[in-house]
Amino acid sequence: MLKILHISGARSWGGNEQQLIDLVNELKGQDIENLVFGADNSTLAKECKKNQIHFIPAKKNKLNKFVNYKYLKQITKELKPDVLHLHTSDSLTTFVISDLIYKIKIPTVFSKKGMGRSSSILSKFKYNYKNVSAIICVSEKVKKEFSEILMKKNRSKLKVIYDGISIHRMKTANNLLIKDSEFKLINIGNHVRAKDLPTLIKMMNVLVNELGEKQVQLIQIGEFKDEITEELRQLIIDFKLENHVKLAGFVEDASSFLSQFDLFVMSSEREGFPLTIYEAFYKKIPVVSTKAGGIPEIIKDNKNGFLTEVGDFKNLAIKIKELLHDKNKQELFKELNYNLFINNYSSQQCALNTNNLYKSLLK
Repeated sequence: MLKILHISGARSWGGNEQQLIDLVNELKGQDIENLVFGADNSTLAKECKKNQIHFIPAKKNKLNKFVNYKYLKQITKELKPDVLHLHTSDSLTTFVISDLIYKIKIPTVFSKKGMGRSSSILSKFKYNYKNVSAIICVSEKVKKEFSEILMKKNRSKLKVIYDGISIHRMKTANNLLIKDSEFKLINIGNHVRAKDLPTLIKMMNVLVNELGEKQVQLIQIGEFKDEITEELRQLIIDFKLENHVKLAGFVEDASSFLSQFDLFVMSSEREGFPLTIYEAFYKKIPVVSTKAGGIPEIIKDNKNGFLTEVGDFKNLAIKIKELLHDKNKQELFKELNYNLFINNYSSQQCALNTNNLYKSLLK
């Protein structure tokens, strides 16, 4: 039986953390023992406990602390994992420093979920660190962008493994988020710059105030961040959209509400590949999105969804209006995407591909 030590410094909850839980639960069924090392009192720690996943709390309540560099060596010496799987940037930092000082000598995988706006010299050093055995990219787009900051000798470490979601955790909520609206749109994403939520509000302004779709309502679900959230609230007031846009904040099991909506909408400027699109596929909700990150690898414009250029809120509104009034196309997209998900993007398939990578590192 393989033993994998997963490391994540995540304190908030998002798609990457849900993906980690889904992956570990699937790996259990493939004869793999899983341990998670991360920040105590985090949502990830609580989810590990709920899912009966062995969780090891970092010292000082934060992963990237000097005391944890030695502690990681102690954990690996005592528990003897076959592979380390790093899931966040700070977990990579912790591993690199620990390995430089204490020589961990265990095959190590790093998961790269998306690309930031820039990379510092220190980031480039850790991404190119010699003892990182493989780097999982969540899409071909991430692989292409990430290869540009790797030295040529390290580019062969890049492996594309698409994320997947577990259908076993997918629920259907009974309470309604929206009442008395002809057309219902939903977006799920925390209030961070990569999600480009101002473009979402500007799209609603065009849809409601310029294209005349007065029966449309949008629910935006995601963790608030002071500066960005206030900007969104002001845009809603400026465009007089108070009756058409609701910022719901963090909602537990947000995907359980998907089936109440007509369309799933994304306005991101940067993505690896968002799990919420897989969830929409499974729930048979058509998707209209920008071409951020790896999204065009899964959605082909006017084939199984609608795509626009990043930041193009006017075209986003036009395509949403078109799809809302084309029931035949909605049904076509629903069936195509449901089958696409079942055949390619379940957490079971993701875990199988990841397990094969682990085994290849041990040969």
